[in-house]
Amino acid sequence: MTGHTKKADHIWLVMIKAMHALTRYATAGIEGTGLGNSDFRVLEVLLHKGPLPVNTIGPIVNLAPGSISIAVERLVEKGLVNRVESAEDRRVRTVALTRVGKNLIVAAFQKHVAQMRRVFSELSAEELRDFEMALKKVGKRAAALLEKANGAPRVQEGDRRNE
Repeated sequence: MTGHTKKADHIWLVMIKAMHALTRYATAGIEGTGLGNSDFRVLEVLLHKGPLPVNTIGPIVNLAPGSISIAVERLVEKGLVNRVESAEDRRVRTVALTRVGKNLIVAAFQKHVAQMRRVFSELSAEELRDFEMALKKVGKRAAALLEKANGAPRVQEGDRRNE
C-alpha cells in the first residue's frame, strides 16, 4: 500500500467521523424546530428553489420516490405545503410552501445557518473555500468512478444553492 493510498484511507475515516458529528449536531438543532430531518430538507429546497414537482424534490433531498411521497403528504397534513396538479399534465403535482410553512422554514433555516457558522468558525475564509473545492473535487471523482463501474450515466442530484 502506498503512502498516498494509506493517507486517503485515513482521510476517508476522518471525514466519516466528522460528518457523523456534524450530522448529529445539525439534526439536534433541526429537531429543536419541531421538524424532522427529511421535512426540513424538503422545506429548505422549496424555500430556495420555489415550487417544484414532487418527483424533482426527491433526488435533490436524497429521498426515494415512496419516501418523498410520504414526506410531502405529512407536510400537507401539517399545513406546511400544498400540492397543485399541473394544468398541462395531471400526473404532475407541484409542491409549494404555504405561508405557515414558509414562516416555519425561514426561522428553522436561520437557526441552522447559525449552527453551521459555529461549526465552521474555526476555519478562515480561505480554508473554507479550499475545503469546499476539495470536497467538490472528491465528490465528482467518486460519482465518475461509480458511473464508470456501473456503466450508467451519472444522476445529478440537483444544485440547491449553486453549490
